[in-house]
Amino acid sequence: MSSIGKIRRLLHLLERLQSGRIYNAKELADFCNVSRRTIFRDMKTLQDSGIPVLYDSSKSGYWITTGAYLPPTDLTLAETLSLMLLAQEMGSKQRGIPFHGIARDAALKLQSNLPNHLRQYVGELSEGIQIDAEPHADLEDHQLHYERTLEALTSRKKIRLRYNSLYERKVIRTLVSPYRLLFQRRSWYIIGRSSLHRAVRTFHVGRIQDSELTEDDFTPPPRFSLQRYLGNAWNMVRERGDRCEVVIRFQPLVANNVAEVAWHKTQRSIWNSDGTMDFEVTVDGVNEISWWIMGYGDQAEVLRPQKLVDLIARRVERMAETYQIGHTKKKASRKRKPPKG
Repeated sequence: MSSIGKIRRLLHLLERLQSGRIYNAKELADFCNVSRRTIFRDMKTLQDSGIPVLYDSSKSGYWITTGAYLPPTDLTLAETLSLMLLAQEMGSKQRGIPFHGIARDAALKLQSNLPNHLRQYVGELSEGIQIDAEPHADLEDHQLHYERTLEALTSRKKIRLRYNSLYERKVIRTLVSPYRLLFQRRSWYIIGRSSLHRAVRTFHVGRIQDSELTEDDFTPPPRFSLQRYLGNAWNMVRERGDRCEVVIRFQPLVANNVAEVAWHKTQRSIWNSDGTMDFEVTVDGVNEISWWIMGYGDQAEVLRPQKLVDLIARRVERMAETYQIGHTKKKASRKRKPPKG
């Protein structure tokens, strides 16, 4: 898996090396704030990529001939348009994928490299097409933790976290072996083995208060996969030992909208003669799916299991009490107000 932090560092190194001056490993390491060992690995990566990084043994330094850069790639008009659209939208600060703002720069470069007679055409096409992604979590102050995690994942090094845990309701400290980075439900998550819990856990990047890349190596389990880890969770919260069949009846007003979306890998839609639709799904735990169901209000009715029916009924009762209390207070407040005039 590519590391955004590593890619950015390699690009900075390319800019330095193309200046015509010879840099030794220590100078490059200080410039990138990494070890000399990392610089040696980076130089090999650039050379393996076909970039002519030269070494001057008399000065113990590296340099690149002027004009050398990444080799050109022939793209079709359809490929260019597709990449531009994805790069523009995924690089959006408000609605894109966090930490991938450089994608917008890539989109501009793609467009600027097009022939003149195609540049305007592609620009007009891209303006007429929009990808409306969901708003994401504000992770602006957590990019360093994200990049350290990427570096830890690619170099197979453990990362030490100080983490605000909602589950434990306190700040914890743990050493994590990151197996995967997952963007889901509008944010980035680290999935890896935690020394504190002695098990694989999920960590929200936005709740990391501090991080430190260590020199401790780790080896991911050969059979580890996200699919196996998440099981049949509705989204990300897997309640082990609580697999159950859920059946929800949706009213005609929303039935088609629900049926058109692939919500879960196990879902099945059964249409009834009155226009309602029974949505069947197998999930590991009912808490996550309960919030999704409640979002449809009176247009969704849980038929089974009974524990999910009871769970939603209790929440509806509490919601009714909340609004009834609020309504009563407002009426009382209006009665206490003195008449105008």
